Amino acid sequence: MSFDESRLRELQGALRTKMADNKAIADSFQIENETVVVDAKQKSAFDSNMRDIREIKSLIEGLEGMRDVDSWSSQPASGSVAQESNAQGQWAPQPQAKSLGQMFVDSPEFKALDSGKNGANMPSPFQLNRADVAGMWSTKDIYSALPSGNPGSFGSVQRDPMVLPPMRTRRVRDLFPSRTTTAAVIEYFRMTGFTNNAASVAERDGGSFAAKPQSSFSFVGEQAPVRTLAHWEAAHRNVLADEPQLRSIIDNELLYGLRLQEDSQILTGNGSGENLRGILETTGIQTYDWSAGLVGDNKADAIRRAATLSFLAYYEPTGVVLHPNDWEDIELSKDDNGQYLVAVSVAMGGEPKLWRIPVVDTPAMTEGTALVGAFGTGAQLYDREQASIRISEQHADFFVRNAIVVLAEQRLALAVKRPEAFVAVSFDGAPVA
Repeated sequence: MSFDESRLRELQGALRTKMADNKAIADSFQIENETVVVDAKQKSAFDSNMRDIREIKSLIEGLEGMRDVDSWSSQPASGSVAQESNAQGQWAPQPQAKSLGQMFVDSPEFKALDSGKNGANMPSPFQLNRADVAGMWSTKDIYSALPSGNPGSFGSVQRDPMVLPPMRTRRVRDLFPSRTTTAAVIEYFRMTGFTNNAASVAERDGGSFAAKPQSSFSFVGEQAPVRTLAHWEAAHRNVLADEPQLRSIIDNELLYGLRLQEDSQILTGNGSGENLRGILETTGIQTYDWSAGLVGDNKADAIRRAATLSFLAYYEPTGVVLHPNDWEDIELSKDDNGQYLVAVSVAMGGEPKLWRIPVVDTPAMTEGTALVGAFGTGAQLYDREQASIRISEQHADFFVRNAIVVLAEQRLALAVKRPEAFVAVSFDGAPVA
């Protein structure tokens, strides 16, 4: 294959462009309290450019190597000292011993391939005659024994990428519409009572105009403070520089850890200390006990009857959250003919909905409990600071130890404004007569 100068210039131009892009991204990093703050979008773009830079650089090195070989092969072969001496009539040249590789290339078997036109197989096996063998083995080998030390043998080492643990794909957060805030505390009023005295009223009451009846409302003020979810990991700077994949793994695992804690806080946070007040821990939500339901009801029936309670509170439910084992029971339920009641097709599966309501099955929900409600209306999730990664070496003696801290952090608040819009379902046991 001949060297392509235009391709090399094209790759060099692409490399300069990618490096300029990464410099622009790095220049946009913010510095807060001597700490570099990098958001997820900047990090993703920077890592993507670095992968492209390494790939382009590898291609450039390969083309430059081809250029050197092409340049060397195009030079005229210089005459040996023996040939020059023979030209002057001083002495005759000695026969030159061929290497095994050269003899293979010069063999009629190899030439019969005709640059691949005759197929991929040689017409006959390649053999050496005694004269060839004698000339070949009269030349000293490259080495006589395997090298000592580390590495102790020739050959390359293949390192496979790490296999990461699986992650949850369904999240309670997905049931909430996205909403942000710049406040530290969300204050709101919750209506706790409404006495409706609306009635038909006559125009006059005797000799006077008729008085209209008065209805009454009662409210209570509530607060939803912004809480912080965070954790960190330490790493050596050299390790992250030598293993770029390791840095990405740390970032992703830390962010994933925040998501797990977020789901748990939204559902069952007890509101004490720095915890959110989760929906299941909020006073005023409705309940439905499967064991107290109608005889013959299954878990899917219990979900539908719980949804009715939300409808009667004038809030249309927008989501169902339950444990994967409970969702399995519902999906595997069959009629008397053995036909599945939920999944339309066992091969293709069914859309994760129950009674037209989206379903989130997650281990964050306690097995034997489900939550049905109007997410985003009866409760609202606020992002004060979305999940992000920060890096610093200003921790303890990390600076002198060449170590860094990778910190994942987010700030959010949860306000359950209408508790009656949610129904907690208990799957304690089958309904009794």
